[in-house]
Amino acid sequence: MRRNSIRTTVLAATALLAALSLTACGSEVAGSESAKAGAAAPAAHTAVEQSPPPPAATAAPEEKTTDTSTDTGTASTPKNTAAPAKNDGKSDRKNTTGSTDRAGSTPDRTPVTCHGGNTRTSVSTVSRPLNHLLLTLTNTGDRPCYAHYAPKLRFDDAQAVFPILDDSQPQAVVTLDPGQSAYAAIGLTGEPGAGPAPRQATHLQVNFSGRNFEGSSGTPVNLTLPSNTFWDDNGFVTYWQTERADALTY
Repeated sequence: MRRNSIRTTVLAATALLAALSLTACGSEVAGSESAKAGAAAPAAHTAVEQSPPPPAATAAPEEKTTDTSTDTGTASTPKNTAAPAKNDGKSDRKNTTGSTDRAGSTPDRTPVTCHGGNTRTSVSTVSRPLNHLLLTLTNTGDRPCYAHYAPKLRFDDAQAVFPILDDSQPQAVVTLDPGQSAYAAIGLTGEPGAGPAPRQATHLQVNFSGRNFEGSSGTPVNLTLPSNTFWDDNGFVTYWQTERADALTY
């Protein structure tokens, strides 16, 4: 009976030791698993902590790309906005300047009456017809001028105006642009013996007719006559002509 009790006790002790051994092994295993879990946990934590930087690193290149596009002018909005402003300003300046230039450079082309102040008058001898002189009137102004009717002539201190040949009147008033000339012929004498003897003259005063032919217009011109110029009361002067040959046909 006692022997059985001892055996039971031994078996109970053995079972207890086995249980303790299993507990210890479980503890070691649990400790190992805990250690492994502990080692794994920091790795997971580290991964969580380092995950934000990649987005930041990704964002930085995106901002850099955007800036590069803007700097090189590839962005459509800044480029399109700048171009119209530049063109509009240039167009306004050009139009304004052009308008001023045209207004300032356009001369007044309204014709005026030819007279001594805007023309140059000269007298010369001719070989044909005989006893004739030729008056040449040149426009020296910057506007066209009308050579109305015929020049009104006075030899030296004569009181009367030299006779005008009505048959020489042209179909229209002679208009001279700047630089152009008109011509009038002077027949110094009439038929021999038809009047007083010819008189010698040294100077000729030229007066210019106005639109209504009454009186004279502008400044007269005083010319020195060629030597041995003789005239009488039966002579004449023609109307102004556009061609030299037309004047000398009378």
